[in-house]
Amino acid sequence: MKIGEHGLRDHLRLLAPLFGLIGAVWALRWIADIASAPPGLVRGLSVSVAGAVSVLVAVILIHFKRFGGYASVVVSAFLLVVWEEMLIALAIVVRMATGVENIYTIPEFGFGETPLQHIAGHFTYGLGFEGITAAAMGCALLWVLRRLVPPSPLRSSSGRHIIQHDSSAGITIRVDPPKNP
Repeated sequence: MKIGEHGLRDHLRLLAPLFGLIGAVWALRWIADIASAPPGLVRGLSVSVAGAVSVLVAVILIHFKRFGGYASVVVSAFLLVVWEEMLIALAIVVRMATGVENIYTIPEFGFGETPLQHIAGHFTYGLGFEGITAAAMGCALLWVLRRLVPPSPLRSSSGRHIIQHDSSAGITIRVDPPKNP
């Protein structure tokens, strides 16, 4: 499956460190809660904020690595949000299996729902609202980056040719540099 110029595996490879960031914040929040850290610290370790920051970093990577366009941004945003929601659902499943409350299942975040309703909320409202919001935010940032910081032309591996890619027209142009007289 191709998304723009790259396959899904390429997108997953690009986003791997960001999946790690979201996972680390998820685990740190859980550990901080178990260790009875101050409530401000536990609230500061937000998986949602880590997800939003990850989308912004993904867009910056996509732009400067010339990885793709708006389709790549939307797919990347959706993949990061899915990962975020899966981790939270996993914490709820652990609570169901062990019977021990954790930071992701306390009534403040569960809204008095059953665990299955809470999981369903994450996979419906969470994916839907956060996915659309993350994709819109990412596309807006890519638009701004393309206007303010246009990517510089790439040089071929030999350094003799300048390669320019026009993604709107879908063409690649190879230009020989001027010769010195």
